[in-house]
Amino acid sequence: MEKRDEELIQTLLPHDPELRQYYEEHLTLEQQLAEFNRKVYLTPEQDLEKKHLQKRKLYGKDRIKQILDRHRATAGGADVS
Repeated sequence: MEKRDEELIQTLLPHDPELRQYYEEHLTLEQQLAEFNRKVYLTPEQDLEKKHLQKRKLYGKDRIKQILDRHRATAGGADVS
């Protein structure tokens, strides 16, 4: 994510439970995917799980972007930093 998105996320986390949920899941999924990426070989089941995690992470990232856009729109187009 962009630096300004990260800054806005940190500002909004205490006030937006939906954002906090998706952001925490995003961080967890990053850790899980990093574990898969450290392996030299993945079984077919592991490869399928990795793809599932990647899709969940992408969906969550899209939701985070939508939440940030919503906050920017309610702030009159200005960053809430």
